[in-house]
Amino acid sequence: MIFESHLKLKNMDVTKRNTIIFWSATTLIFLFEGVMPALTSQTELAKEGIQHLGYPMYFGNALVVFKVCGSLILMIPKFPKRVKEWAYAGFTFDFIFACISHYAVDGFGFQTIFPLIILVILMVSYIYYHKLNSPLKAW
Repeated sequence: MIFESHLKLKNMDVTKRNTIIFWSATTLIFLFEGVMPALTSQTELAKEGIQHLGYPMYFGNALVVFKVCGSLILMIPKFPKRVKEWAYAGFTFDFIFACISHYAVDGFGFQTIFPLIILVILMVSYIYYHKLNSPLKAW
């Protein structure tokens, strides 16, 4: 009986920890990929950045729309799991291609590495999303 109570308490602690890790990582993605682009996409610096990488202006606008939508999909729990999977995939492609674009234009530097850092945060969110939504929650 005592062992069973201890096991339940331990599983609650693990679930609480997993929930905190998931929401922390997902909130960072929401801030970096939803809020910041929505607030800064029309600034001169953002427009210069898109042009510097050789993309047309409409690409930057479309990218911001998809980033805001994707970040909202990740943050709102009621979205279907399949839609969330597509949002995670879209952000993964976004970060990989951002890294490639910066490397192709500017060479190796912080601008090249930064999308990969955010990709790691996204992968933490993805892993813990599945830990929390798995039929076997006691990972």
